[in-house]
Amino acid sequence: MKLCRIIDIINMLVVGIVLYLLMGCENMLEVDTPSNQLDAGQVFENVQTANAALAGLYANIWDNSPLSGGSQGSGALLGSYTDDQVCYYSSGETSGALDLYNNLQIASNSAVYMYWSSAYKEVYMANAIIEGAEKSKSLPEAEKNRIKGEALLIRSILFFYLQNVFGNIPMPLTTDYKINQFLSKTPSVEILSRLESDFRESANLLSDQYRSAERIFPNRKVAQLMLGKTYMLEGKWNEAEGALKTIVSSPLYIFEQDITKVFQKSGTHILWQLKPKNTNDPTLEVQTYYFSGASPGLYALNNDLIGSFSAFDKRRQNWIAPVTVGQNTWYRADKYKNRAANPTEYSVVFRMEEVYLNLAESLARQNKLSQALPYINYTRLRAGLSALTGMVSQQTVLEEVLLENRREFFCEMGHRFMDLKRFGRLSTLTAVKPNWKEYHHQWPIPQKELLLNPNLKPQNNGY
Repeated sequence: MKLCRIIDIINMLVVGIVLYLLMGCENMLEVDTPSNQLDAGQVFENVQTANAALAGLYANIWDNSPLSGGSQGSGALLGSYTDDQVCYYSSGETSGALDLYNNLQIASNSAVYMYWSSAYKEVYMANAIIEGAEKSKSLPEAEKNRIKGEALLIRSILFFYLQNVFGNIPMPLTTDYKINQFLSKTPSVEILSRLESDFRESANLLSDQYRSAERIFPNRKVAQLMLGKTYMLEGKWNEAEGALKTIVSSPLYIFEQDITKVFQKSGTHILWQLKPKNTNDPTLEVQTYYFSGASPGLYALNNDLIGSFSAFDKRRQNWIAPVTVGQNTWYRADKYKNRAANPTEYSVVFRMEEVYLNLAESLARQNKLSQALPYINYTRLRAGLSALTGMVSQQTVLEEVLLENRREFFCEMGHRFMDLKRFGRLSTLTAVKPNWKEYHHQWPIPQKELLLNPNLKPQNNGY
């Protein structure tokens, strides 16, 4: 997090805006070719250039961030860090991912540093957009609120992921490098409190209406989902229930009953998805997880995950592909299908299945067990499994929620790590991860950051 380089980041943002304008990004109205100089103040003088600033942020999120479907995103790194995937990187610049898989990470781990630095770069971009919208004297009030709401939501989601992975973290809320370069870590309890406030604010600033029919920009319901997830981390189960029920009751969303259509971009069960940079490009998930040769690619699914499915589970049949060569059989994630021309798939960030399972957990934590069961059964029944019915214990319901989350969301957004952490179950990884230690519930603060800013000390325990 090279805070003293914020000016470079803003310059990069401005250059990105010009490029997006020239390319007609997001199917915006055609404009005259802008001059080759566009200062940060001008960016927020009209809606089109302000939207281009947001487009640059979303492009970065898609390409390399905790939300990216690529090899440096949470799905890949946290999936192999836990027990969902096996990492087959060999050596060299990719050894950081291999060390994470083997639970041998140190403070100089390259993948850890990339995860941290890419997230903070995007936090700074979001801060620049927030400040620009707030200072604008010409943006219509409704557009100003929407632009600020989207950027605030993105910043808060990034902080949410950073807190889950690193624990206490710095929270830069401005582009002022004089402040940012000396920030100390904020305690997690304060981070979650701030996230509560910011997710509520972004929900108030945004509307339920998507500004694209393809749902490639988050709306109020995404903010309410994140508010519910924050409440869950705080153990505020009744508040989480309330936030999640506002989404369940929305007419915007319909549960997808066809297992083969869950990852098609047209689904009305999708809350938010990321669009590839170029039309018809494959998703980054396909590029990361696909292999068919004599050995796996970057990642294969862990046999422990495969064993969590029954043979009759439609998710095993449709979302997992066995690859057999000679005497060896590996399994690859096969949720996204299009490897060449891709007219039907974007990278799903949040979908209704998560809302249902989070609501089931929130209800079960309050011993509202009969109310929780229908929300678990949505995914079970679609997968061809029998419904949970009758008198069941709280422990049984919670165990099923954890198991359904694993079977439903493998290779998606770091679900397994975050679910096990929230349940206090990360230590169970010792059964399949021989190098797992208690302190691995957090990653180390990157050594480069500690050298740049001693106020980030002390290093996380164990590193």
